[in-house]
Amino acid sequence: MAKKTMIKAITDALDLELAHDDKLLVFGEDVGKNGGVFRATEGLQEKHGEDRVFDTPLAESGIGGLSIGLALQGWHPVPEIQFFGFVFEVMDSIGGQMSRFRYRMDGSRHLPITIRSAFGGGAKTPEMHSDSFEGLITQFPGIRVVVPSNPYDAKGLLISSLRSEDPVLFLEHMRLYRSFREEVPDESYTVPLDKAAVAREGNDVTIVTYGAMVRESLKAADELAKNNISAEVIDLRTIAPLDVETILTSVKKTGRVVVVQEAQRQAGVGAQVAAEIAEKGILYLDAPISRVAAPDTPYPFAEAEPDWLPNSNDIVEAVKKVREF
Repeated sequence: MAKKTMIKAITDALDLELAHDDKLLVFGEDVGKNGGVFRATEGLQEKHGEDRVFDTPLAESGIGGLSIGLALQGWHPVPEIQFFGFVFEVMDSIGGQMSRFRYRMDGSRHLPITIRSAFGGGAKTPEMHSDSFEGLITQFPGIRVVVPSNPYDAKGLLISSLRSEDPVLFLEHMRLYRSFREEVPDESYTVPLDKAAVAREGNDVTIVTYGAMVRESLKAADELAKNNISAEVIDLRTIAPLDVETILTSVKKTGRVVVVQEAQRQAGVGAQVAAEIAEKGILYLDAPISRVAAPDTPYPFAEAEPDWLPNSNDIVEAVKKVREF
Protein backbone atom coordinates (compact mmCIF):
# COMPACT_ATOMS: atom_id res chain seq x y z
CA MET A 1 0.00 0.00 0.00
CA ALA A 2 1.60 3.26 -1.15
CA LYS A 3 1.68 6.53 0.75
CA LYS A 4 -0.12 9.19 -1.27
CA THR A 5 -0.99 12.85 -1.10
CA MET A 6 -4.62 13.89 -1.09
CA ILE A 7 -4.39 15.18 -4.66
CA LYS A 8 -3.08 11.78 -5.83
CA ALA A 9 -5.86 9.99 -3.94
CA ILE A 10 -8.45 12.18 -5.68
CA THR A 11 -6.91 11.51 -9.09
CA ASP A 12 -6.98 7.77 -8.38
CA ALA A 13 -10.66 7.92 -7.42
CA LEU A 14 -11.59 9.72 -10.64
CA ASP A 15 -9.49 7.32 -12.71
CA LEU A 16 -11.09 4.23 -11.17
CA GLU A 17 -14.63 5.54 -11.50
CA LEU A 18 -14.12 6.64 -15.12
CA ALA A 19 -13.21 3.02 -15.81
CA HIS A 20 -16.04 1.66 -13.66
CA ASP A 21 -18.87 3.87 -14.99
CA ASP A 22 -18.96 4.62 -18.73
CA LYS A 23 -21.53 7.37 -18.10
CA LEU A 24 -19.13 9.38 -15.93
CA LEU A 25 -17.96 12.67 -17.44
CA VAL A 26 -15.30 14.94 -15.93
CA PHE A 27 -15.23 18.54 -17.12
CA GLY A 28 -14.34 22.08 -16.10
CA GLU A 29 -11.85 24.85 -16.71
CA ASP A 30 -8.47 23.41 -17.81
CA VAL A 31 -9.19 19.91 -16.48
CA GLY A 32 -8.32 18.21 -19.78
CA LYS A 33 -4.84 18.38 -21.28
CA ASN A 34 -3.52 20.59 -18.45
CA GLY A 35 -4.95 18.32 -15.75
CA GLY A 36 -6.54 21.15 -13.80
CA VAL A 37 -4.94 24.05 -11.97
CA PHE A 38 -3.90 21.67 -9.16
CA ARG A 39 -3.31 18.69 -11.52
CA ALA A 40 -6.12 16.67 -9.93
CA THR A 41 -7.16 15.38 -13.37
CA GLU A 42 -3.66 14.99 -14.77
CA GLY A 43 -3.44 12.17 -17.31
CA LEU A 44 -7.15 11.38 -17.26
CA GLN A 45 -7.96 12.86 -20.67
CA GLU A 46 -5.10 10.99 -22.30
CA LYS A 47 -6.25 7.72 -20.71
CA HIS A 48 -10.03 8.02 -21.03
CA GLY A 49 -10.42 10.26 -24.04
CA GLU A 50 -11.56 13.80 -24.83
CA ASP A 51 -15.22 12.75 -24.80
CA ARG A 52 -14.98 11.73 -21.14
CA VAL A 53 -12.60 14.38 -19.74
CA PHE A 54 -12.84 17.79 -21.36
CA ASP A 55 -12.39 21.52 -20.91
CA THR A 56 -15.20 24.05 -20.70
CA PRO A 57 -15.30 27.81 -21.23
CA LEU A 58 -14.47 30.06 -18.30
CA ALA A 59 -18.10 30.22 -17.18
CA GLU A 60 -19.21 28.56 -13.94
CA SER A 61 -22.86 29.24 -14.74
CA GLY A 62 -22.47 27.31 -17.98
CA ILE A 63 -20.73 24.45 -16.19
CA GLY A 64 -23.68 24.20 -13.79
CA GLY A 65 -26.29 24.23 -16.54
CA LEU A 66 -24.37 21.66 -18.58
CA SER A 67 -24.21 19.39 -15.53
CA ILE A 68 -27.97 19.47 -15.03
CA GLY A 69 -28.70 18.83 -18.70
CA LEU A 70 -26.30 15.89 -18.87
CA ALA A 71 -27.66 14.33 -15.67
CA LEU A 72 -31.21 14.55 -17.03
CA GLN A 73 -30.05 12.58 -20.07
CA GLY A 74 -28.60 9.75 -18.02
CA TRP A 75 -24.98 10.86 -17.66
CA HIS A 76 -23.05 11.19 -14.39
CA PRO A 77 -21.44 14.64 -14.55
CA VAL A 78 -18.41 15.51 -12.41
CA PRO A 79 -17.95 19.25 -12.94
CA GLU A 80 -15.05 21.11 -11.39
CA ILE A 81 -15.48 24.65 -10.09
CA GLN A 82 -11.84 25.68 -10.20
CA PHE A 83 -12.01 27.76 -7.01
CA PHE A 84 -15.03 27.74 -4.70
CA GLY A 85 -14.75 31.49 -4.23
CA PHE A 86 -16.51 31.74 -7.60
CA VAL A 87 -19.52 29.70 -6.47
CA PHE A 88 -21.83 32.71 -6.85
CA GLU A 89 -21.66 32.30 -10.63
CA VAL A 90 -23.19 28.82 -10.35
CA MET A 91 -25.38 29.32 -7.27
CA ASP A 92 -28.68 29.14 -9.16
CA SER A 93 -27.77 25.76 -10.65
CA ILE A 94 -26.80 24.40 -7.23
CA GLY A 95 -29.42 25.94 -4.95
CA GLY A 96 -32.22 26.62 -7.39
CA GLN A 97 -32.11 23.44 -9.44
CA MET A 98 -29.86 20.55 -8.34
CA SER A 99 -30.71 20.57 -4.65
CA ARG A 100 -34.48 20.55 -5.12
CA PHE A 101 -34.83 18.39 -8.21
CA ARG A 102 -35.72 15.10 -6.50
CA TYR A 103 -38.36 16.91 -4.42
CA ARG A 104 -39.72 18.66 -7.51
CA MET A 105 -40.07 15.31 -9.30
CA ASP A 106 -41.54 13.51 -6.28
CA GLY A 107 -38.55 11.15 -6.12
CA SER A 108 -39.06 9.86 -9.66
CA ARG A 109 -35.90 11.49 -11.06
CA HIS A 110 -32.44 12.09 -9.70
CA LEU A 111 -29.45 14.26 -10.53
CA PRO A 112 -26.28 12.20 -9.93
CA ILE A 113 -23.90 15.17 -10.05
CA THR A 114 -20.69 15.45 -8.03
CA ILE A 115 -19.29 18.97 -8.01
CA ARG A 116 -15.60 19.13 -7.10
CA SER A 117 -14.05 22.37 -5.97
CA ALA A 118 -10.93 23.66 -4.23
CA PHE A 119 -11.36 26.00 -1.27
CA GLY A 120 -9.73 27.22 1.91
CA GLY A 121 -6.90 29.41 3.10
CA GLY A 122 -3.23 29.13 3.74
CA ALA A 123 -2.08 28.84 0.12
CA LYS A 124 -1.68 32.60 -0.41
CA THR A 125 -3.94 32.72 -3.44
CA PRO A 126 -5.30 35.95 -4.96
CA GLU A 127 -8.46 37.58 -3.65
CA MET A 128 -11.71 35.53 -3.97
CA HIS A 129 -9.87 32.21 -4.28
CA SER A 130 -9.52 31.09 -0.65
CA ASP A 131 -12.96 31.80 0.81
CA SER A 132 -14.73 29.10 2.82
CA PHE A 133 -18.31 29.37 1.56
CA GLU A 134 -19.37 25.82 2.41
CA GLY A 135 -21.91 27.10 4.93
CA LEU A 136 -23.88 28.73 2.11
CA ILE A 137 -24.51 25.37 0.44
CA THR A 138 -25.44 23.58 3.65
CA GLN A 139 -28.45 25.93 3.71
CA PHE A 140 -29.95 24.06 0.73
CA PRO A 141 -31.77 20.82 1.60
CA GLY A 142 -31.22 18.14 -1.03
CA ILE A 143 -27.47 18.43 -1.63
CA ARG A 144 -24.73 16.73 0.35
CA VAL A 145 -21.61 18.67 1.27
CA VAL A 146 -18.53 16.51 1.81
CA VAL A 147 -15.16 17.79 3.08
CA PRO A 148 -12.33 15.24 3.46
CA SER A 149 -9.39 15.92 5.77
CA ASN A 150 -6.92 13.25 4.64
CA PRO A 151 -5.93 11.20 1.57
CA TYR A 152 -7.58 7.92 2.63
CA ASP A 153 -10.94 9.55 3.27
CA ALA A 154 -10.64 11.72 0.17
CA LYS A 155 -10.48 8.72 -2.14
CA GLY A 156 -13.17 6.71 -0.38
CA LEU A 157 -15.54 9.63 0.08
CA LEU A 158 -15.12 10.74 -3.53
CA ILE A 159 -15.93 7.27 -4.86
CA SER A 160 -19.01 7.17 -2.61
CA SER A 161 -20.01 10.61 -3.88
CA LEU A 162 -19.54 9.60 -7.51
CA ARG A 163 -21.82 6.61 -6.95
CA SER A 164 -24.55 8.66 -5.27
CA GLU A 165 -27.82 9.17 -7.13
CA ASP A 166 -28.15 12.67 -5.71
CA PRO A 167 -26.01 15.81 -6.02
CA VAL A 168 -22.89 16.12 -3.89
CA LEU A 169 -20.61 19.09 -3.37
CA PHE A 170 -17.14 17.67 -2.75
CA LEU A 171 -14.84 20.33 -1.31
CA GLU A 172 -11.07 19.88 -1.34
CA HIS A 173 -8.98 22.11 0.91
CA MET A 174 -6.04 23.50 -1.04
CA ARG A 175 -3.69 23.38 1.94
CA LEU A 176 -4.25 19.61 2.27
CA TYR A 177 -3.56 18.70 -1.35
CA ARG A 178 0.17 18.07 -0.94
CA SER A 179 0.94 18.87 2.70
CA PHE A 180 1.27 15.25 3.88
CA ARG A 181 0.97 11.62 2.77
CA GLU A 182 -0.65 8.55 4.21
CA GLU A 183 -1.28 4.98 3.14
CA VAL A 184 -4.05 4.70 0.54
CA PRO A 185 -5.07 1.43 -1.16
CA ASP A 186 -4.59 1.31 -4.91
CA GLU A 187 -7.87 -0.48 -5.44
CA SER A 188 -11.37 0.97 -5.28
CA TYR A 189 -13.06 1.35 -1.88
CA THR A 190 -15.72 3.55 -0.31
CA VAL A 191 -16.00 5.58 2.87
CA PRO A 192 -19.62 6.11 3.96
CA LEU A 193 -21.25 9.47 3.38
CA ASP A 194 -23.13 11.20 6.23
CA LYS A 195 -20.90 9.57 8.85
CA ALA A 196 -18.40 11.42 11.04
CA ALA A 197 -15.14 9.82 12.18
CA VAL A 198 -13.40 9.85 15.54
CA ALA A 199 -10.00 11.08 14.38
CA ARG A 200 -8.58 10.81 17.91
CA GLU A 201 -10.12 9.37 21.05
CA GLY A 202 -10.13 11.31 24.31
CA ASN A 203 -11.98 11.75 27.59
CA ASP A 204 -11.75 15.36 28.75
CA VAL A 205 -13.06 17.48 25.88
CA THR A 206 -14.56 17.02 22.41
CA ILE A 207 -13.26 19.02 19.46
CA VAL A 208 -15.69 18.95 16.51
CA THR A 209 -14.32 20.09 13.18
CA TYR A 210 -13.74 19.31 9.48
CA GLY A 211 -11.36 19.88 6.58
CA ALA A 212 -7.99 21.49 7.27
CA MET A 213 -9.02 22.27 10.84
CA VAL A 214 -8.87 18.55 11.60
CA ARG A 215 -5.10 18.77 11.19
CA GLU A 216 -4.96 21.84 13.43
CA SER A 217 -7.16 20.12 16.01
CA LEU A 218 -4.97 17.00 16.07
CA LYS A 219 -1.95 19.25 16.53
CA ALA A 220 -3.75 20.98 19.39
CA ALA A 221 -4.64 17.61 20.93
CA ASP A 222 -0.96 16.64 20.93
CA GLU A 223 -0.11 19.87 22.73
CA LEU A 224 -2.94 19.44 25.23
CA ALA A 225 -1.78 15.92 26.01
CA LYS A 226 1.45 17.42 27.37
CA ASN A 227 -0.73 19.04 30.03
CA ASN A 228 -2.65 15.83 30.74
CA ILE A 229 -5.73 17.00 28.85
CA SER A 230 -7.22 14.23 26.73
CA ALA A 231 -8.99 15.68 23.68
CA GLU A 232 -11.28 13.70 21.40
CA VAL A 233 -11.33 14.98 17.81
CA ILE A 234 -14.43 14.43 15.67
CA ASP A 235 -13.94 14.81 11.92
CA LEU A 236 -17.39 15.57 10.48
CA ARG A 237 -16.40 14.54 6.91
CA THR A 238 -19.98 15.25 5.72
CA ILE A 239 -21.17 18.66 6.90
CA ALA A 240 -24.64 18.38 5.36
CA PRO A 241 -26.33 16.35 6.65
CA LEU A 242 -24.55 16.29 9.99
CA ASP A 243 -23.89 13.07 11.89
CA VAL A 244 -25.38 14.38 15.12
CA GLU A 245 -25.35 10.96 16.79
CA THR A 246 -21.56 10.68 16.70
CA ILE A 247 -21.18 14.23 18.01
CA LEU A 248 -23.56 13.66 20.91
CA THR A 249 -21.96 10.33 21.83
CA SER A 250 -18.62 12.08 22.22
CA VAL A 251 -20.03 15.08 24.09
CA LYS A 252 -21.84 12.77 26.50
CA LYS A 253 -18.50 11.11 27.26
CA THR A 254 -16.40 14.25 27.72
CA GLY A 255 -18.89 16.86 29.00
CA ARG A 256 -17.08 19.69 27.22
CA VAL A 257 -16.94 20.73 23.58
CA VAL A 258 -15.07 23.12 21.29
CA VAL A 259 -16.40 23.54 17.75
CA VAL A 260 -13.81 24.59 15.16
CA GLN A 261 -14.20 25.90 11.63
CA GLU A 262 -11.97 27.89 9.29
CA ALA A 263 -14.82 29.98 7.91
CA GLN A 264 -16.03 33.19 9.50
CA ARG A 265 -17.93 32.69 12.75
CA GLN A 266 -21.30 34.11 11.68
CA ALA A 267 -23.87 31.53 10.54
CA GLY A 268 -21.35 28.80 9.72
CA VAL A 269 -21.32 25.03 10.09
CA GLY A 270 -19.97 25.42 13.62
CA ALA A 271 -23.05 27.38 14.62
CA GLN A 272 -25.26 24.52 13.45
CA VAL A 273 -23.17 21.98 15.35
CA ALA A 274 -23.42 24.11 18.49
CA ALA A 275 -27.17 24.43 18.07
CA GLU A 276 -27.63 20.66 17.70
CA ILE A 277 -25.60 20.06 20.86
CA ALA A 278 -27.54 22.74 22.77
CA GLU A 279 -30.91 21.32 21.69
CA LYS A 280 -30.19 17.62 22.12
CA GLY A 281 -27.30 17.33 24.54
CA ILE A 282 -27.20 20.35 26.80
CA LEU A 283 -27.59 18.18 29.91
CA TYR A 284 -24.38 16.38 28.98
CA LEU A 285 -22.38 19.60 29.26
CA ASP A 286 -20.27 20.72 32.22
CA ALA A 287 -19.25 23.98 30.52
CA PRO A 288 -20.60 26.31 27.80
CA ILE A 289 -19.97 25.36 24.17
CA SER A 290 -16.92 27.16 22.81
CA ARG A 291 -16.29 28.04 19.16
CA VAL A 292 -13.09 28.76 17.24
CA ALA A 293 -13.51 30.44 13.85
CA ALA A 294 -12.14 33.15 11.61
CA PRO A 295 -13.16 36.77 12.31
CA ASP A 296 -16.33 38.14 10.71
CA THR A 297 -14.43 40.13 8.11
CA PRO A 298 -13.75 39.63 4.40
CA TYR A 299 -10.99 37.14 3.71
CA PRO A 300 -7.72 39.10 3.99
CA PHE A 301 -4.95 39.56 1.48
CA ALA A 302 -2.22 36.91 1.56
CA GLU A 303 0.11 38.79 3.89
CA ALA A 304 -2.47 38.72 6.68
CA GLU A 305 -3.54 35.08 6.31
CA PRO A 306 -1.46 33.73 9.22
CA ASP A 307 -3.05 36.21 11.63
CA TRP A 308 -6.58 35.71 10.31
CA LEU A 309 -6.86 31.93 10.01
CA PRO A 310 -7.67 29.86 13.11
CA ASN A 311 -4.82 27.63 14.25
CA SER A 312 -3.87 25.03 16.83
CA ASN A 313 -2.94 27.69 19.41
CA ASP A 314 -6.46 29.14 19.22
CA ILE A 315 -7.89 25.68 19.75
CA VAL A 316 -5.63 24.99 22.74
CA GLU A 317 -6.73 28.24 24.38
CA ALA A 318 -10.42 27.47 23.80
CA VAL A 319 -10.01 24.00 25.30
CA LYS A 320 -8.26 25.36 28.38
CA LYS A 321 -11.11 27.82 28.95
CA VAL A 322 -13.81 25.16 28.86
CA ARG A 323 -11.67 22.95 31.10
CA GLU A 324 -11.30 25.75 33.65
CA PHE A 325 -14.99 26.69 33.69
